[in-house]
Amino acid sequence: MVVRVRSPGGLVEGVARFLDYLEVEKGASANTIAAYRNDLQQLIDFVGGKLGRQATWEDVSRRLLEEFVLELRRRGYRESSIARRIAAMRSFFSFLAAEEIISHNTGESLASPKVRRTLPKAISPTEVDELLEQPAHRQTPEAKRDQAMLELLYATGMRVSELISLDVDDVHLGPAPFVRCRGKGGKERAIPIHDQAAEALRSYLEEGRPFLLKDKKEKALFLNRRSERLTRQGFWLILKGYARQAGLGNKVTPHTLRHSFATHMLRGGMPLRDLQELLGHASISTTQVYTHLTRDHLREVYQRSHPRA
Repeated sequence: MVVRVRSPGGLVEGVARFLDYLEVEKGASANTIAAYRNDLQQLIDFVGGKLGRQATWEDVSRRLLEEFVLELRRRGYRESSIARRIAAMRSFFSFLAAEEIISHNTGESLASPKVRRTLPKAISPTEVDELLEQPAHRQTPEAKRDQAMLELLYATGMRVSELISLDVDDVHLGPAPFVRCRGKGGKERAIPIHDQAAEALRSYLEEGRPFLLKDKKEKALFLNRRSERLTRQGFWLILKGYARQAGLGNKVTPHTLRHSFATHMLRGGMPLRDLQELLGHASISTTQVYTHLTRDHLREVYQRSHPRA
């Protein structure tokens, strides 16, 4: 059987078509598309360096893909980073084959390294309290914003990307306050928030955001000093400053409050399925990683409490 190859196009064109497919047909998020673009750009650079910029994806052999993986190892990439790039290549070449841009799926059985799953790191409720108290030492519009952001992250377990994507209309501060956010794949979920987080949001909306706002048409909930939507990098800088003030140093990353929320909710008795829904996990297996942390905690309590332990 002869497989007809339809207009293979260049290296850049093939990736562009794949990214369009992810956005339009798969509904992938901007962060997902950016990750694929970065990973596949590395592959373009490598293939272009070996075969020339006029090469097409039909020219790329399995051996060349394996050489690319070896090059990543020589550059010192972690196995988890290599595994992600191999997954991107598999998806990409599967798309090229399905679209008949290449005659066969070159990346179909490309071996991926076994990656040891690292447990997410949580901090204690006392440490969370210390971190969340830091913005309260100042009464500036920025401090009001920071207080609301930190309270909201720990109240909901949202991803940082979801937090900074919030618009003012996504916040509902009625008798049963909740926040509506858009997760991976554009899926929406409504997350209830406790009174303390709702009060921090209300204070920011009344006494913080109006002083940061320049364009009344701006919908973003959290604004920077230029009255633009706060970025992930901007949030990370803010968080690092407060972590340092709280004496937590390197124990805090942008996802720390999400991991701490999940761990503390499970220890408090929340069913795993309910936690999965709150976190926006597509698979329960992703949520189950937190059960390891609760088991470790249970073991510590047991050792301290049992007379013969």
